[in-house]
Amino acid sequence: MSDSPEYAAPAIDKALDILELLAESPAPMSQLEIATAIDRSAAQIFRPLLRLEKRGYLYRDPQSGLYRLSLRMFDLAHRQEPLRSLLTVAIPAMRELAADIGQSCNLGTLDNRSVRIVAQVESQADFGFHVRVGALFDVAHTATGMVLAAFSDETFDGVDDDRLDAIRAEGAFVLPDSAQPGITDVVVPILRSNGHEAVAAITVPYIATSYSSSGTGAVLDRTIEAAQRVQAALGV
Repeated sequence: MSDSPEYAAPAIDKALDILELLAESPAPMSQLEIATAIDRSAAQIFRPLLRLEKRGYLYRDPQSGLYRLSLRMFDLAHRQEPLRSLLTVAIPAMRELAADIGQSCNLGTLDNRSVRIVAQVESQADFGFHVRVGALFDVAHTATGMVLAAFSDETFDGVDDDRLDAIRAEGAFVLPDSAQPGITDVVVPILRSNGHEAVAAITVPYIATSYSSSGTGAVLDRTIEAAQRVQAALGV
């Protein structure tokens, strides 16, 4: 592919620059702020902004004139058939899991050699660890990533092969979170019928407090049950 000619598409580039910028921005932005941030003039981005707003990808506040992303891209991502089927089956099982163990849980998949969080279910308890849906994490530095790597045909830099072998042998992974003190990640893969390839992984960021109704052993058992339930329903 490196020998293929590179065809310029300035209008598309401008639209993508705008979307990527606003996806990272913590606050709505004006036309001038957007133009400055992507090194364009306000006139150059006028039409892309207009079209993105008209197609529903951006929302422009009628009073302030500031732009922010709509949920259009989120909606498109969830229309993808494999992901839609996975979420349809997994979320009810995750809700039941969270209610049983009194802890939140999330669902992660591989996305271009990283871990993408595609679902999050909150605990009904007064505490819990929240992971933003859409968040992207490095495979080698997360328990979820290592489980997905262990049950993948791909190879990943920075991942210990012996650890992946141990994860495959155990069929799950329990590890203190290196980035969040006080949290132990309990991770179980949702496997395809071949038994060695993961569709996704359910992770419980377990917080041990006096209010915790279950220890890590019980949480692991219930998470395995939830993953097996999802796997059976998917029939993959």
